[in-house]
Amino acid sequence: MADLGMMKTVHDAFRRELDRLARAAERPGDPRRVLRTAAGWEMFKAFLHVHHTSEDDALWPVTRRVLAGRPDDLALLDAMEAEHADIDPLLAAVDATLADRDAAPDRLGELIDALSTGLKKHLRHEEDEAVPLLEAVLTDEQVQHFGAVHRDRIGGDASRYLPWVLDGADDETVARILSGMPEPIRRAYHDEWRAAYTVLDLWPSPVKVP
Repeated sequence: MADLGMMKTVHDAFRRELDRLARAAERPGDPRRVLRTAAGWEMFKAFLHVHHTSEDDALWPVTRRVLAGRPDDLALLDAMEAEHADIDPLLAAVDATLADRDAAPDRLGELIDALSTGLKKHLRHEEDEAVPLLEAVLTDEQVQHFGAVHRDRIGGDASRYLPWVLDGADDETVARILSGMPEPIRRAYHDEWRAAYTVLDLWPSPVKVP
């Protein structure tokens, strides 16, 4: 059986950041002033884009070939792709509201709530139905190809991506994820990347205007 444990850990990271985004949007004042340039929001969008496009390009197509002649399972893959397509307009709408100084104050909260609800529902659907199917029908090599495509698209952001994924994870999860990494990556994570990540102010508090 193929192992998609890393995917589940990445999903947990998205849930964590959605909760942080919601808290940031609820702070007093105008949180748009901070969220427009918040590193947490930019990293969330970038890593979600990599994750979803890597699935669209390197996971769903190969799974479709394996599942040829199984219409119910192919319908599940259709649903995964449709749910991906529903997320992008919400991200764009949040960005548009952050840029619109005349937008109603409660508009941002409404959009973030819709984004959080939609993405969390998709992640749960994927974990409950798609991941077990993928683990049952894909080979280790096929899953590794997906992982390689994903890593290539992260590229130079690996030094932020890995500690971001593992932010708040328990010791068992950290050990399991790192055990699958090359030794230079494990060493860089422990010696440099984790410390550099911890000092990032991803979701800064709004500055009050006198």
